[in-house]
Amino acid sequence: MSDSSLFAPAFSTPALRDAFSARAWLQALLDFEAALARVQARAGVIPADAAEAIGAACRAERFDAAAIAEAAVAEGNPVIPLTRALSEALPREAGAWVHHGATSQDALDTAFSLLARGALDAVRAELDSLVAILAQLAAAHRDTPMAARTLFQHALPTTFGLKVAGWLNPLLDARERLAELRVSGLAAQLGGAAGTLAALAPNGPALARDLARELGLAEPLLPWHSARGRVAELACALGVTCGELGKLALDVALLTQTEVGELRESLAEGRGGSSTLPQKRNPVGAASALACAKRAPGLVANVLAALPQEHERALGGWQLEWETLPELFRLTGAAAAHLAGALVHAEVDRARMRANLELTRGAVVAERIALLLAPKLGRLEAQERVAAGARRAERDGVTLRESLGSEPGLPAATFEPEQYLGAAGELVDRVLARVRR
Repeated sequence: MSDSSLFAPAFSTPALRDAFSARAWLQALLDFEAALARVQARAGVIPADAAEAIGAACRAERFDAAAIAEAAVAEGNPVIPLTRALSEALPREAGAWVHHGATSQDALDTAFSLLARGALDAVRAELDSLVAILAQLAAAHRDTPMAARTLFQHALPTTFGLKVAGWLNPLLDARERLAELRVSGLAAQLGGAAGTLAALAPNGPALARDLARELGLAEPLLPWHSARGRVAELACALGVTCGELGKLALDVALLTQTEVGELRESLAEGRGGSSTLPQKRNPVGAASALACAKRAPGLVANVLAALPQEHERALGGWQLEWETLPELFRLTGAAAAHLAGALVHAEVDRARMRANLELTRGAVVAERIALLLAPKLGRLEAQERVAAGARRAERDGVTLRESLGSEPGLPAATFEPEQYLGAAGELVDRVLARVRR
């Protein structure tokens, strides 16, 4: 779907579409071939002039991506027709050394690592924008009281700042994990046809090391043709990031409900309209982000399902990754971008938050009242008395304080939601300090 011009903007970003475009794939594959030739020439495995000619020819614009894609269907992967075209574009003496000692999976896995590095940077940029917006919201509303909700019911007073910090902190976790994988999880691949490096003996291990260094990728201990743990870890990290973005999107959508009305997405011309209902202001950013997030688990499951692979090279499991992993990148970046657009100028309705806090006529602080009465009445008796008072308040349309009467002997301020926010402000400060670090 992301290849369709009609739907692509909803499920990707321009940077991530470019990161895995046909031209980007071709250039990454050619970068592998050029780097392989350079390290082999330095080691005396192939002639230096051949390596120079190969490197000069490794420019994606010289090759027909569409023709290579069509040929790849019959030949099993695009490396075979690409290296053939590369060899044919060179003098015979240089063409003979193209792809020397490597296998198609070496090229494709290394190319993916190169593309994933840029894609991780693009995802991180989208996350950084969203993190900055959320940090501003959390700081601005550090002490703005609202109702916390558990199982869709009012629970205790909290602050909007703490709710935002609860969105923000998991995104910082996800961002850190993606940054770790960018350094340690993206490895070069050079194993030859069966992972023994036999065609490059006795230089194989040294060439694999030099290739990784040449391309700025991690050096694996041994070829990982059918050991796809590093790929699965990346898929899982993207899936978790998408899931955290989905939670944020769902909360935003719930807060924008007409009956709640505590938050409205950024207002812009044509944003959130309806084809038939002129009064609507739909949470389109949250909807788009949630659509991305809900697609991610199935893609992660596909990668995990492909982990058991046959012997030294896989049949179908490796090939499954080619479209699945780029799609996970696109969805993750798009979800973050949609939410940033939705929240950058979001409207927070403090008055509505206050009004909603009062919907239960003081019952939102019932826990506090029970705790204060417990030393005199005992915990169970205090809870039962406050619960009965809350039921009377709801039935009679009075406040919890009025329902309990003078019996508790507690001052009026005890029933104010602002007086029962616990460590909300301190917790917000802790997350904001983490953002600054």
